[in-house]
Amino acid sequence: LAYLCCLPNMTVMAAADEAELVHMVATAHAHDSGPIALRYPRGEGVGVELPERGEALAIGKGRMVRQDAEARVAILSLGTRLSEALKAADTLSDQGVAVTVADARFAKPLDEALILDLAQSHEVLITIEEGSRGGFGAMVLHLLSERGALDAGRVRVRTLTLPDLYQDHDSPEKMYAEAGLDAATIVKTALATLPERKEGRSRLRLA
Repeated sequence: LAYLCCLPNMTVMAAADEAELVHMVATAHAHDSGPIALRYPRGEGVGVELPERGEALAIGKGRMVRQDAEARVAILSLGTRLSEALKAADTLSDQGVAVTVADARFAKPLDEALILDLAQSHEVLITIEEGSRGGFGAMVLHLLSERGALDAGRVRVRTLTLPDLYQDHDSPEKMYAEAGLDAATIVKTALATLPERKEGRSRLRLA
């Protein structure tokens, strides 16, 4: 992700599940305005129903997967970590923390409107990806910085990426857990990042 996204006019996708993969293959086939790549996920699918025919996706547009008007935390997932993001959202909801979950679909170009809206309407924004530092999360941070979305300190951003080390080969589930790209780590990160609460409500620390 990191090395492809730095190439001009490059389009980079990552599928959240097997159905999204079908659509992204169709998108790559239909795309003719520049180079395009998609991350082919390792391991088994999550068991969603496959479409009879793939449909080309709108380039650079993500999707909202779970919305809550009272959400304090937003999780922006790229790739198959979406299923873990949804598990984390369920756990946080059980603990009284409402969560929004979005699927970025594209690492480049970014869905700027989606990302800026998540940053504006939540106290915590967590990005998660199956990539190294300097990839999707870094691009999201760059966008937020460039647009001034971090200036007031109203949103706290955390990026979950692969660790900067060589992992021993194992099952995908064990490797993702070791890398901290699982539901448990998302929950831990969200709770550790939430602003202090006072009288049952959040108290934002403005810069």
